[in-house]
Amino acid sequence: MDVRTWGLVMEVTVGLGERKHTEAYVMAHVSGSREDALEELERRARSFTPEHPRSPKRRRLLRKDDGFLLVVDGAWQSYVTRFTVAELLEDSAAPKPAPEPEPAPEPPAPEPESAAAEPEPEPEPEPDVERYADGVPVRPAWLGRDDLP
Repeated sequence: MDVRTWGLVMEVTVGLGERKHTEAYVMAHVSGSREDALEELERRARSFTPEHPRSPKRRRLLRKDDGFLLVVDGAWQSYVTRFTVAELLEDSAAPKPAPEPEPAPEPPAPEPESAAAEPEPEPEPEPDVERYADGVPVRPAWLGRDDLP
């Protein structure tokens, strides 16, 4: 499978009246097939709520070859949001790939144990402490200590 990086682009109508214009945003990048990118783009287009119109009268989501077109009719004007999937060819602000780590050297072989090695001392047994069935001491160890504030 051919894995590529796709940009999910949203072109949205902003402003009101004569100041109304379109601005574009790259919402996300998707690595994978074009179909994977289109699925993610459709999910985002279906859940997108534009700022305008404030009181929508009708909402229509249309599929195109390279994405989707959302048309929302308001009381006086219609607003359009275009969702497009496009292959990322270049990104001047992309992070640099991390250099390949060098393979770690093999650890040295363990030295054979000598027969004269001393065995590890066994831990001191805990003094008999009355405990509940779940193993928690009935009397906390700190109770009665005079070296605590």
